[in-house]
Amino acid sequence: MTILLVDDEPAPVPHRKLGAGTLVIASHNEGKVREIGTLLAGRGLEVVSAASLGLPEPEETGTSFAANAELKARAAADLSGHPALADDSGLCVDALHGDPGIYSARWAGEAKDFGAAMRLVHNRMGEADDAEGRDAHFVCALSLCWPDGHIETFEGRADGTLVWPPRGSQGFGYDAMFLPLGGEQTYGEMAPEAKHAVSHRAAAFARLVAALF
Repeated sequence: MTILLVDDEPAPVPHRKLGAGTLVIASHNEGKVREIGTLLAGRGLEVVSAASLGLPEPEETGTSFAANAELKARAAADLSGHPALADDSGLCVDALHGDPGIYSARWAGEAKDFGAAMRLVHNRMGEADDAEGRDAHFVCALSLCWPDGHIETFEGRADGTLVWPPRGSQGFGYDAMFLPLGGEQTYGEMAPEAKHAVSHRAAAFARLVAALF
């Protein structure tokens, strides 16, 4: 087969396939680890969390979801000697010009109090110009890094609206106030398998699986 390159465009770099073995989930968030582990079930991988290995959480200094996912994946792969998968995700609220965005976890404070974080979002929206309504979206970036430094990143997005008060005790983070587009239940009300079918993380994961498995 002949590949024609136009205007010296470089040939696409082939994706690296992920084989069986240990995969580190570069997160100390139990909800994320549990959700990613469920998505990876049946793929011949021994999934372990960064927390279970005693790996530190690197400072998230990136300016995008992808940049933060990549720095977490690189740190975990370097320290563990295994491929590492990192997630960086967050809630972006139109009326707040995309906040809390990459700072979604930080809005919950050191105590990781997402009840307080959801109240903060609600209060800030009350103070903002409501021309954008209650539209919001979740973004997820998944980065898989190998110990030799090779890294691949995939993004997913889920659109919806925010509700108040929060509804449901499933999920984690801001799930209880997010109603996905066309849905009748918040992420917090959905059974895990229902959320996996429509979530931002599932969308990113589908792209990762198609490329790397």
